[in-house]
Formats: sequence, C-alpha cells, structure tokens
Amino acid sequence: MAKNYYDITLALAGICQGAHLVQQLAHQGHCPPESLKVSLSSVVDLNPSSTLAVYGGKEENLRFGLETLIAVLNSSSRHGAGAELTRYTLSMMVLERKLSASKTALDELSKRIAQLDRQLAHYDLESDTLLSAMAAIYVDVISPLGPRIQVTGSPAVLQNSQIQSKVRAALLAGIRSAVLWHQVGGGRLQLMFSRNRLVKEAKQILSRCPQPL
Repeated sequence: MAKNYYDITLALAGICQGAHLVQQLAHQGHCPPESLKVSLSSVVDLNPSSTLAVYGGKEENLRFGLETLIAVLNSSSRHGAGAELTRYTLSMMVLERKLSASKTALDELSKRIAQLDRQLAHYDLESDTLLSAMAAIYVDVISPLGPRIQVTGSPAVLQNSQIQSKVRAALLAGIRSAVLWHQVGGGRLQLMFSRNRLVKEAKQILSRCPQPL
C-alpha cells in the first residue's frame, strides 16, 4: 500500500515542533506562543477528522515544526542544537512505542486526557492549571515507561516550575504526534531511507504557507 507522505510529514512535523518547543523553553525560558498553543491543543483533540485537523486545520500552524523537521533531517551534526533536537525527536518516538505496548498506560492516558477536556470548560488551555495537569500526565503516565528524556538547557531557567510544566506539556504533545505518526503509517525506517522524500514534502507544504508578518 502506498504511504501517505503528506499525513506522515504533518505528524512528524508535530513531533519536531514539540522537540523544538522543549529546546527553546529549556534554554531561553520562552518559545513561540502560537506554536505552543497548536501543540497543546493537539493533546486534547481526541476525535480529529483528519491529520491536519489535529493541528487546527491549517498547514501554517505547523510552520515551526516543518522548519525543524527539515533542519533535523538535513543535519549530520552530532553536537550542539541540531543533535539535541534529533535526540528529543527520537526519544519521543521510543517512548511512544512503549506507550502503545502498554494497555494500562494507554487506558490511564485516555482517562486523564478526558479530565483535561472537562477542565477546559473552566480554564484556558495555556493557564497554569491546564499546563500543570498536562505536566502531571507526562510525569505519571509517560515518564515511568522509560527511558527518561534528559532535557538540557539553562539550569536557572529549568528551576522555574512554570517552565518545567511547559516543557513536560510540550513533551506530551510531541508524544501525541508520535502516536499519530504511527497511526498514519510513519516508521523509523523512513527516517533512514526516505529522508529526501520527507524533506521534499515538508518544503512543499511550507511553500503553501503564508509568510509570517
């Protein structure tokens, strides 16, 4: 069966977007707010009508992730920022496989995300309440599956509890995209053998996105 590289590329961009948000938060204490919102929203959309719908139905919502995907797949660097992004991306894929193999963890995740959905009636998605709840899901459900993702950055920034919550929420969003990536036919072999195809698809999608003002 032919792979749908459009959907696979979107989902992979979602993982890369999560990885880049984590990196920026950990080093600088901030990240593009609109990209964070798109990623956080993807966690609570349990019945999307399409892959693009997971990310708000607009290709430009994934600009940050698509640009990161191209950088990650074109990077051969074993050190520095590029290597860090690659490590986060691959680590989230590994955790997603552990999650998908554990019915207990999947059931608990569904239950906790349904609770998030109820909280959204009272709190904003980017409120401290919701961010803390997402971070707790990551710590309680995903992290114990192991191996743990070591986040590197500025120690002063990472001591901030609000930043810690945002980092964990972004990791949860990255895992959400990794689940989607497998659902639409993504796999580790493509990262080895279909890099050019994925980069080409990402560039095509980006070419249709309006330029940011």
